Amino acid sequence: MITESQLRQIMPNLPGAKAQQLLPHLNEAIAAYGIGTAMRTAAFVAQLAHESGEFRWMEEIWGPTAAQRRYEPPSDLAARLGNRQAGDGKRFKGRGPIQITGRFNYEKYGDLLGVDLVAQPERAATPEVAFAVAGLYWKSRGLNELADQPDFKEITRRINGGFNGLADRQKYYERAKAVLATGLAAGPEARAATVAAAPVEPLERGAEAIRELVGEVRPTARKKAAAKKKVTAKKKAVAKKRVTTKQKVAARKRPAARKAAAKKPTTKTAAGKQRVTKKAAAKKAVTEKPVAKKAVAKKPAAKKAATTPRVTRKAVAKKATAKKSMAKKTAAKQAVAKKAAAR
Repeated sequence: MITESQLRQIMPNLPGAKAQQLLPHLNEAIAAYGIGTAMRTAAFVAQLAHESGEFRWMEEIWGPTAAQRRYEPPSDLAARLGNRQAGDGKRFKGRGPIQITGRFNYEKYGDLLGVDLVAQPERAATPEVAFAVAGLYWKSRGLNELADQPDFKEITRRINGGFNGLADRQKYYERAKAVLATGLAAGPEARAATVAAAPVEPLERGAEAIRELVGEVRPTARKKAAAKKKVTAKKKAVAKKRVTTKQKVAARKRPAARKAAAKKPTTKTAAGKQRVTKKAAAKKAVTEKPVAKKAVAKKPAAKKAATTPRVTRKAVAKKATAKKSMAKKTAAKQAVAKKAAAR
């Protein structure tokens, strides 16, 4: 059996958790359908890696697209796929690593595996059934024998109907051969319930009818990756456009900002002028201070002039007092003289 390490070397984009989930069922199919040699396993795993995008797509992405609308009856494609009832197109869309499609194929594989895939079509995407279907398809088309030769190109033609994605398939094939050159690990025998005898006629998967009547098989992993890349590029272009638009808007705003900035110095100049005016006023005030001092210096004279009247009043008061005193003395002398005369 193939180990988890070997599988992830062949499919480097396969997450570890998913590898652990799928690996037991992959190994079971390898054992059940006689794919257990290194060369057969390398070819089988390489084709599944391409068809499913390293097990990323276990169900067809439903739009519906114009081609998918033709899965629905009434149409020639619906008749080829065995889709008889309304809604069969979506109900029996592509599932599993080889994408079996259509009511007819679900019924055929379900009968061979003992699983009712018509009543439960979603089971075709479960690992247990999906890898059993892939192994049964592989064995029925004689791909083990082609892997022994080895004729990988013919294997591709029998699966694809042509050579779409051949370079990508070969890339996985060369990688798988290199990884499995050391050999496969021993594993348990496959459960008998999963072993189904290959039918006499090669099985189809639905892609054959789609290719014949629509003209193009559903997008392969490579095309899906290209489409995804295109969408990513488009998103980046839109994001870049938004940035460019923002830059343009910012560029438009810059002249106004510069104009506003240019006006600011005027305000500063006005403020500067105001400061200069204040300084000039202060300087003028300083210059005028001596005059004020001079005026202050004159104040004592004013004070002197103010004090002179006060001194004069005192003198007058003193003189008046002295006069009164003299008057009193004179009156006293006169009284004495009068008394003396009376004697």
